[in-house]
Amino acid sequence: MRNRNANIILRGMSILLLSAAIVLTIISLIGYSRQRNNYPAGMTIGGVAVGGLTPAEASQRLLEVYTSPIEVQYGDAIIHVDPAVVGFQPDVESMLAAADLTRTGGSFWIGFWDYLWNRDPAPEAIPLRATISEERLREYLQNEIATRYDLPPTPAQPVPGWTSFLPGQPGQTLDVDRAVLLLSDALRSPTGRSVALSFNRGTAVRPTLENLEILLKQIVQVSGFDGLISLYMVDLQTGQEIHFAINNNEEISVEPDIAFTASSTIKVPIMVSYFINRGADIDEDTRTILQEIFQKSNNDATDALMSKLDASTGPVMVTQDMETIGLENTFIGGFFYLGAPNMLPGHVTPANSRVDVSTDPDPYSQTTASDIGTLLTDIYQCSQNGGGALAAAFPGKIDAAACKLMIDFMAEDKFGSLIQAGVPDGTLVAHKHGFVRDTLDNVHDISDAAIIYTPGGNYILTVYTYHPVNNIWETTNPLVIDLTEATYNYFNVPEQ
Repeated sequence: MRNRNANIILRGMSILLLSAAIVLTIISLIGYSRQRNNYPAGMTIGGVAVGGLTPAEASQRLLEVYTSPIEVQYGDAIIHVDPAVVGFQPDVESMLAAADLTRTGGSFWIGFWDYLWNRDPAPEAIPLRATISEERLREYLQNEIATRYDLPPTPAQPVPGWTSFLPGQPGQTLDVDRAVLLLSDALRSPTGRSVALSFNRGTAVRPTLENLEILLKQIVQVSGFDGLISLYMVDLQTGQEIHFAINNNEEISVEPDIAFTASSTIKVPIMVSYFINRGADIDEDTRTILQEIFQKSNNDATDALMSKLDASTGPVMVTQDMETIGLENTFIGGFFYLGAPNMLPGHVTPANSRVDVSTDPDPYSQTTASDIGTLLTDIYQCSQNGGGALAAAFPGKIDAAACKLMIDFMAEDKFGSLIQAGVPDGTLVAHKHGFVRDTLDNVHDISDAAIIYTPGGNYILTVYTYHPVNNIWETTNPLVIDLTEATYNYFNVPEQ
């Protein structure tokens, strides 16, 4: 009887335990099924943690992250960029589908067994799937950021009443290529959604040519010079020109240009004509003559050089060569020696035909600031590569070596005043200066024409001045120096 009762008790306990196990199993199955409906712990989609979330909750979280604005810093500006505006679209459906496949693709019972033993599944990471329009991104960066926030460089500005320039300010421009990469990375990141854009630092630009011209005119107007001045400048890097004339503080037209007595500056065309007709293979006698011409401005040596062209018509040959180049206002009608006949009496040019202004130019020898400046430009261009108008007008007769030799001779003019005094010591100035006087102390014309070589750029500068009474050296020389210094400073503005 006692054994029977014991069996009943054991059977009851077994049924109870089995029932409890079944209940626990059912409860576990329900819990696991519910857990299986959500994403497993440790799962990330596109870098966003979605463990324990339903697909709907995960979708909402992904959209919250990847549609949130990107904070962009550019200089001092803070800009919030809407991802949709730049063409960024996360593919949420595709990522959720991949996550669902991972969530439900494994064995139910293996997963349940791991659940019973409280073993978490290995973390799963679903990569970001999104599209981005680089074209729209670039367009946004250029139109909405660069256009609004770029800082263009500002040019140097002339100092009023002086010959120097205040340095300009360097600008900044958006590095669009790098910005595309940085912003693309930020759009694809769930956490690093702020970015500092880089920019390219520009260099301060040279003053505008218009500013230089204004400054040069102001220098003339405050100088106290009440005669006639004509200035011609050429930027040999760009070919840009400045050309103006001022007569007793009133600007006058330079179309056509104004005829001046060429004085010793005519020795440049004479030298050019010699090289055109006799070549650059000069003997020692000719070298000595050219050195006398440019070192001492010797008129007898100049006559000797023209005689080497032709003992009778050397000056006419020079004039004809200048006409061939297109310098129709430049001529010499006779030798320099006293009493030399004028071979071109009454020679008419556009410049000396003007009736509104006259410098009482020498009937033997005339030129203009632009003619001599153009000739120097031709010599310079020829010296660089054998090209330019000079070589084109006389093919096979003028080459780079000949033009370099001409520049070497002009560089031997070491007058030390006028243009040469307006540049720093050591600056290469290939030039020829000239004077016209009727007495020892009474000067009417003062001129200088130069090729100037500087670190910031090479240029041509020619300045011709005339006064009907007396061209006072103490006024004109400082004026030419100031004009030269201002032009030099234009090409060599100090950096900020």
